Amino acid sequence: MYRALTREIEVVVEPFYLEEQSDPEDDRYVWGYRIVISNNSGIAVRLVNRYWNITDQNGQVDEVTGPGVVGEQPRLSPGDTYEYSSGCPLDTPSGLMFGHYQMETDDGEMFDVDIPAFSLDSPGLLRVLN
Repeated sequence: MYRALTREIEVVVEPFYLEEQSDPEDDRYVWGYRIVISNNSGIAVRLVNRYWNITDQNGQVDEVTGPGVVGEQPRLSPGDTYEYSSGCPLDTPSGLMFGHYQMETDDGEMFDVDIPAFSLDSPGLLRVLN
């Protein structure tokens, strides 16, 4: 698992390889990832936008932005957690993802919360993030 903490908001990511959706002979590798966002701060926040940087093992970068996550813009009161799962296909057997969520407080302040960098590795590959 990978963790990041920004302004007492914790993001935990657990990636996993989806063998049944992958086809290495056709250069298709698919991962799922589960994310848990915990609001350990004293203020409520709403997840307004997301930004992802997805880099495959050849250095090809895909940047993804958009409103919310999985069609939602969840509001987290102090002590709340929000969990969702999504996925990412690549043309190579490994890659790296990181990003941030844009949060908004009830009084309109906007700030970014880091999503930790995490590796996408096909089974049998060894890779270490520094």
